[in-house]
Amino acid sequence: MAMTALDTLAKPSTPVLVEGDGRSLNDVDVDRVRAEIEKHGAVLLRGFETDVDSFAALGSNLCTSASYNESPNRELLHKDGAVQTVNLGSDPFPLHPELSREPWRPDLAMFGCIEPPEVGGQTNICDGIAIARNLPPDVRAQLEKGTLFYIRAASPDVLEFWLGTREPSDELLANPPASCPYWFRRREDRVLRGFTRPALEPTLFQNEGAFVNFILFARDYLRSTRFPLMDGKPIPDEMLDQIRSVARSQTYSHRWQQNDVVLLDNSRFMHGRKAIANPDGRRIATYFGYLKGVTRLGVEIADPIWRRETFIPPDRPDDS
Repeated sequence: MAMTALDTLAKPSTPVLVEGDGRSLNDVDVDRVRAEIEKHGAVLLRGFETDVDSFAALGSNLCTSASYNESPNRELLHKDGAVQTVNLGSDPFPLHPELSREPWRPDLAMFGCIEPPEVGGQTNICDGIAIARNLPPDVRAQLEKGTLFYIRAASPDVLEFWLGTREPSDELLANPPASCPYWFRRREDRVLRGFTRPALEPTLFQNEGAFVNFILFARDYLRSTRFPLMDGKPIPDEMLDQIRSVARSQTYSHRWQQNDVVLLDNSRFMHGRKAIANPDGRRIATYFGYLKGVTRLGVEIADPIWRRETFIPPDRPDDS
């Protein structure tokens, strides 16, 4: 049988296993977990007794602040608002890093299995560094030079939150405060907001470009060709097909066991899920946050509010 290009790719990265032997999740070695996140990017805690309180405590021990996911169809699980369920529907979701559609993408994506699904519902994870390394050279070269533009309409609530007014002047739109992560443009009767990111972006702990962005989710779930744009244009279908092929070859599907906790470097690993036969029988908790010791990423504004306190965005998106 002839060997194809994908036959030569490395096997998908799997999470580093840390076993608990029936101990409480409160007893996990937080320093070891942090070290494994920095080195490997994906960690599986298995065999620890896990509940919502201990799950929230682990997130708080690792992070300075939490990131509230305002997308719909989630349930709050903890009094401080930092722990929510995943989306409660049954749809399969393409690979994506959490909240990469906004400039406040969290460093850590943490998932805890309160109740495993009966059939389906595996969580897919994929190393964005591995995707970038295994792309065809011409595709990688284009992405290395590319800039992603995330542009959407700015609601009155967004304008008031970041600019202090629901009806900003042209001068204010052109000169937003330093604390605002967006740029603004007036287009006829509406205002657009936007931010940019490299198409291959260095991760938190490795000085290497990774394919970790919103492209696959936007195209394959939302059916959007214009969010994000690359260098002002829709990403060509042929390029996306090549990226998808490499991503599929590098994706690991995690079959949940009760009490499992998976922690991902959200700047390096994307995640998604397979379809769920019975969503009522699957309960996965989430905690998204900003790791201690990280004061700013190179692409972020100075002293971002989301790294100082639990940040609740001013409006809700239409997507997951």
